[in-house]
Amino acid sequence: MNPVRYGMIGGGQGAFIGGVHRTAAAIAGNWRLVAGAFSSTPAKAKASGAEIGVDPARTYGSWAEMLEREAALPPEIRIEAVSIVTPNHMHAPPAVAAMEAGFDVIIDKPLADSLANAQAIAGAAARTGRRIGVTHTYTGYPLVKQARRLVASGDFGKVRRVAVKYTQDWLSRASDLAGNKQAEWRTDPARSGDAGAFGDIGTHAANLVEFITGQRIASICAELTMLGGRRIDDDGAALLRLSGGGRGTLTASQVCVGDINDLAISVYCDEAGLHWRQQEPNTLRVGYRDRPDEIWHAGANRAYLAGDILAIQRTPGGHPEGYLEAFANIYAAFGNAIRGEDAAGDEPGFATMDDAIAGMNFIRASLESSRGGAVWVDL
Repeated sequence: MNPVRYGMIGGGQGAFIGGVHRTAAAIAGNWRLVAGAFSSTPAKAKASGAEIGVDPARTYGSWAEMLEREAALPPEIRIEAVSIVTPNHMHAPPAVAAMEAGFDVIIDKPLADSLANAQAIAGAAARTGRRIGVTHTYTGYPLVKQARRLVASGDFGKVRRVAVKYTQDWLSRASDLAGNKQAEWRTDPARSGDAGAFGDIGTHAANLVEFITGQRIASICAELTMLGGRRIDDDGAALLRLSGGGRGTLTASQVCVGDINDLAISVYCDEAGLHWRQQEPNTLRVGYRDRPDEIWHAGANRAYLAGDILAIQRTPGGHPEGYLEAFANIYAAFGNAIRGEDAAGDEPGFATMDDAIAGMNFIRASLESSRGGAVWVDL
């Protein structure tokens, strides 16, 4: 397939997630980076473009300049899509402008820093008809997709309970903010939004619940805290009620000492429980009451996996794939959608606008619940 020509907004020197997006797009194989506005500081943007290897003539000093000048290029040369990897408060302005300029958008989660700005993005997508995808990375893992398929089959009965946790320790010390660009903006409500850990990683946990169960979180009772003494939450826990009647718990913390990046989910149905952990992503355990547990393995030669799930794996079993490959699956699926190729499975392969708005409602309801004294709030 002719690769999708894209420009990146953000992701320059000192950024973490921009490099992840570029690597994922390269692994996907159906994207080509041809332009960028890699920093809000023009000199840094130029230096970043030189390091990345982007043509200096198409390395721009601002995202507005990039959109204007790219739109003026011949159709066979200009960018076709924009990847936005900025801090949360700078998601909505370039996303709206990019769609209005005629470009599709892939954007890092959460969709925006506030529900109002997320709705502005949704409005622009509806108004312009442009495609937009959100990178909820963990739905790109093959065994997460297989877990979704197993629950949807109905063979295990209804979902009774979900337990999900996403715990880290990278903000567990007061000194962790010193000289750390990623920590600095994620703990600043002016750039991150009103939510800290619940917005950053809690949205991943909530998205995983909804993806695997096929149900929305209908209401939430949350307590968000600032154990590290910061201005926005760095720790929190919540009770969940699912749209299908099940119940759940969700924990998200960036101050749990000893947990590097521990995302784990258990989904308990009438007849079986499914267990997946991101730090061991190539196995899925299915537990039963009256027969031995099953261990499902990822790998391109695991014939018991669904065909479309086999198709997104790159190595044989026992040759682990992980975070970058999962990210690449999302880029590959969105690139295919831009080229008019529908996904073979029951979901598009990337988080949709509905999924992204659900994530923003999760943040809104969590904050409202916690500020009200851990009351139940509907999404």
